[in-house]
Amino acid sequence: MTTVLIICVIIVLVVLLLTILTTNKAYNYEHKIDPVDPMPEEKEQGKEKDS
Repeated sequence: MTTVLIICVIIVLVVLLLTILTTNKAYNYEHKIDPVDPMPEEKEQGKEKDS
């Protein structure tokens, strides 16, 4: 009975460790996307401000 409990605790710890590592890796991932082009209205307003 004791060996089964020890094995279960080891499995739980391994799963917890893998979960933490995967979550940290996901949060550190930097998404590479194209920059957002300004809307046409914003372009016109920018031209008016420059004048």
